[in-house]
Amino acid sequence: MRYRWVILATGVFAQAALSGVFFGLPVLAPALQDEYSLSLAQLGALFAASNIGGIVTLLPWGLLTDRVGERVALSAGLVGLGAGFAAAAALPPYSLLFLLVTVAGASGVSVNAASGRAVMGWFAAGERGLALGVRQASVPVGGAIVSLALPPLLGAGGLGWALGALGLWALAAAGVGAALLREPPRAEEAVEDVVGPLRDARLWRLSIGSTFYVCVQIGITSFLVLYLHEERGLSLGAAGAAAAAVHVIGAIGRVGLGALSDRLGSRFTLLRAVGIAMAVAIAVAAAVLPLPLGLVVPLLVVAGGLSMCWNALSFTAAAELAGRRNTGAALGVQQTMLAAGCVVMPIAFAYVLDASSWRIAFALLAVLPLAGWRVLAPLS
Repeated sequence: MRYRWVILATGVFAQAALSGVFFGLPVLAPALQDEYSLSLAQLGALFAASNIGGIVTLLPWGLLTDRVGERVALSAGLVGLGAGFAAAAALPPYSLLFLLVTVAGASGVSVNAASGRAVMGWFAAGERGLALGVRQASVPVGGAIVSLALPPLLGAGGLGWALGALGLWALAAAGVGAALLREPPRAEEAVEDVVGPLRDARLWRLSIGSTFYVCVQIGITSFLVLYLHEERGLSLGAAGAAAAAVHVIGAIGRVGLGALSDRLGSRFTLLRAVGIAMAVAIAVAAAVLPLPLGLVVPLLVVAGGLSMCWNALSFTAAAELAGRRNTGAALGVQQTMLAAGCVVMPIAFAYVLDASSWRIAFALLAVLPLAGWRVLAPLS
C-alpha cells in the first residue's frame, strides 16, 4: 500500500494545476485590464468564466469517473484545460478569450472528482482526513505558486507567456495522471445506483453551507491583488506575495484541520468553527481597511487564509457520506454547488464595489460564513 503516496502526490499535482488556472487569472488582473480595457464587471465575469463551464460538467464528470475510473477522467479533462489556455496565450479578442476560459474550466474540473475519488480509495477511514487535507492543500499551493511566479513571468514575456505557462502546467499534469493513476487493490465494483447521492439531504445541506463559505474565499482571492495594487499602490510583486501568503495559510490549515478531524472523528464540528473564525476575521479586516498597510495587509492575509482552510473538511465529509462507489457522484454534486458560488461571487463583488466602496464590499463578506454556519448546524 505504499503506492497510495504516489496516488496522493499525483492528485496534488493535478489539483494544483487546476487551481493555478483559477487563481492565476486574478493575479493577472491588472494586465488583463490593460490588454483588453476591461471594466470591473467584465473582469469579474472573466474570473467567473472558468466556473461557468464547471456548473454544467462537474456532475457528469463525477458520474463518468465512477464508471470509467480516475485515470481516464482526470487525464482527459486536463488535456482540455491545457489546450484551452494554450489557445488563450495568443491573446484573442475578449469574447473568444471568455469562451476559451469557459470551455477550459468545463474540461479541467474533472480533476475534482477524479483525484478525490482516487485518494478516497487508497486511504483508510482513519487517515482520510489527513490525506484529503493534503490533497485539498494543493488548491492554495497552486494559488501560491502562480501568485509568486506569474508577476515575473508577466514582466519577462507578457500576458501571452503567462497564460501559456498555465496551459503547459495542465498538460504536464495530464501526462503524470495518465502514467501513475491506478485502481486501488480490491476496489469495489462500479456503482449501479449512481443517483443515490442526489437523494441525500445531508449532502445537499453540506453543499449549500459550503457554498456560503466558498463565496468568501472567492471574494477575497479574486480581488486582493487588484485592491492592493490599484487602490493601495503596492507593486504587483508585493501584492502577489500577499496573495501567496493567503494560500500558504490556507494550505497549512487544510492539512492541519484534516488531521485534527481524524483525531476527533468529526468533520462538521470543525467546519462550523471555521465559519465563525472566518466571519470575525473578515469583519475586523474590513473595519480597519482605511488604516496603514502595515496593519491592513496582515489582517487581510489572515482573513483570506481562514477563508481557504475549511475546504478539506467539506470535501472529505462529502466523500464519506457517499462511500467510495459513489464518491465521484457525491463530489460532482458538491463541487457543482461550489462552482455556482464561484460564478456568482466575482460578478456580485464587482457590482457591489462599483456601487459602494472596497470597505463595504469586504464587510458584506463577513455575513456569508454566518449563513453557512447556520445551514450546517443540523449536521454537527
